[in-house]
Amino acid sequence: MSKVSFYRVEVDRAGQRVDNFLIGYWKRVPKSRVYRVLRKGEVRVNGKRVKPEYRLQADDEIRIPPVRVSEKPVNTAVPGQQLRHQLDKAILYEDDWLVAINKPHGLAVHGGSGIALGLIESYRVIRPELKFVELVHRLDRDTSGVVLIAKKRSALKTLQDAFRQKHEVRKTYWCLVHGTWPDDLDRVEAPLRKNEANGGERIVTVAPDGKPSLTRFRVLKHYDKATWVEAQPVTGRTHQIRVHTQYAGHPILGDTKYQTPRAEALCRSLGLGRLFLHAAQIRVPHPDSGEPLTVQAPLDPALTRLLTDLSRQDTSR
Repeated sequence: MSKVSFYRVEVDRAGQRVDNFLIGYWKRVPKSRVYRVLRKGEVRVNGKRVKPEYRLQADDEIRIPPVRVSEKPVNTAVPGQQLRHQLDKAILYEDDWLVAINKPHGLAVHGGSGIALGLIESYRVIRPELKFVELVHRLDRDTSGVVLIAKKRSALKTLQDAFRQKHEVRKTYWCLVHGTWPDDLDRVEAPLRKNEANGGERIVTVAPDGKPSLTRFRVLKHYDKATWVEAQPVTGRTHQIRVHTQYAGHPILGDTKYQTPRAEALCRSLGLGRLFLHAAQIRVPHPDSGEPLTVQAPLDPALTRLLTDLSRQDTSR
């Protein structure tokens, strides 16, 4: 059982919700317990009860009540040398405010749901000298490409506000889709709804009662049975690009959730064992200067070789 303590909020934490602060402060306390002490008024800010959504201000004094810490062992998974080396080489940009990493395919951005170690947990171990390390946004585990990590709370808030308001933020993805994507199909606008299939698997479908969703597309190169396409999501729905390409009749190759049997057969013939979706570029306003910052992430060498092989096959016909 911990003791009553008082915490003075630093300037860099201003704007953080009090529930999120407590979840981070009590790393071994269940979230249900955090919300219970908030509801009961055991947590006080400047001597007053607050709701979970209260946003902290600089110099606020938080009364932190005693709570029972979980006896369960804390996750002690650490990245191996190979992953450490891989992530070290994957840094695309870094300054005092943020770091951009070319996330490899197959690595989740964070742990959970049976995943002990993700990108953010690994980076915290690799860079123990950093007091603050948080994801700015997310990528699916099977998607590779640029991910931004904030190194200051103020940078996290500024960047996430820009993402929410879609202010000077542009994400560009590359994908290899099945079949011949029409050159004049430059946008797909179809509402998306999250569903749960048997076993609790998350599936997204186009549905009239779904959330409005828009993706812009541009053909980069046509191949015999596939097309290399650039996608820019205007909205940010779950699996948006994957479902919009499927809806257009040209699913992304290697997509085990949304591709057709014919696309799956083409993947086998090409030896493609992963989702060909890559976050190639991101443009955001820099959290300090406000100037546009553009970061590009090169394709995985295996995907580059696949595109080269497809080009050779086309010229040999």
